[in-house]
Amino acid sequence: MQKCTLLLASFTLLLAASTGPVLYAQNPGAQTANATWHTKLNQELLLLGHRNWILIVDSAYPLQVSPGIETIETNADQLDVTREVVAALDRSIHVRPIVYLDAELPFVLEQDFYGVNYYRDNLKKILQNDEIKSLPHEQLLSKVDETAKTFRVLILKTNMAIPYTSVFLQLDCKYWSAESEQKLRQAMSSDSKQAPN
Repeated sequence: MQKCTLLLASFTLLLAASTGPVLYAQNPGAQTANATWHTKLNQELLLLGHRNWILIVDSAYPLQVSPGIETIETNADQLDVTREVVAALDRSIHVRPIVYLDAELPFVLEQDFYGVNYYRDNLKKILQNDEIKSLPHEQLLSKVDETAKTFRVLILKTNMAIPYTSVFLQLDCKYWSAESEQKLRQAMSSDSKQAPN
């Protein structure tokens, strides 16, 4: 009996050590919430387009009341949620993300929040194909709030317990670039100058 208990304890420690730092607290309702957010993401992504936003946020992110904002509790790991959202956007034919991170994130210290280095390193890998912009957290909140007055914002709340880790994805058109838009506007401007009075 003692050997079984010792073996089980050793296995538990080995499993815990292999999963990386614990950045969140587990919730018993996680499986149900997990299935719900997956479904919601897939449904919403079909409807979302350029100027919409998807946010993957930490557990202390505020509940915003603008009518265009919908917040879903995922009870899931923030890196896992980010990975899945980025993969879904990669598979989509119509939208791509413009990524914003909190400007404060590089200054959050490992000695104050164990696991922040692990999070930053893995987030960088997940977002390696995307251009990343940084803005102070308050500016990002204001941008989201202003956007939500006219356009839809989907917020996926995770069980992350490290500050300034939220990922803000402003959606843009995948098949129409800024350069294409500029050429179109120039052509329209040239054409209007040549049009008879």
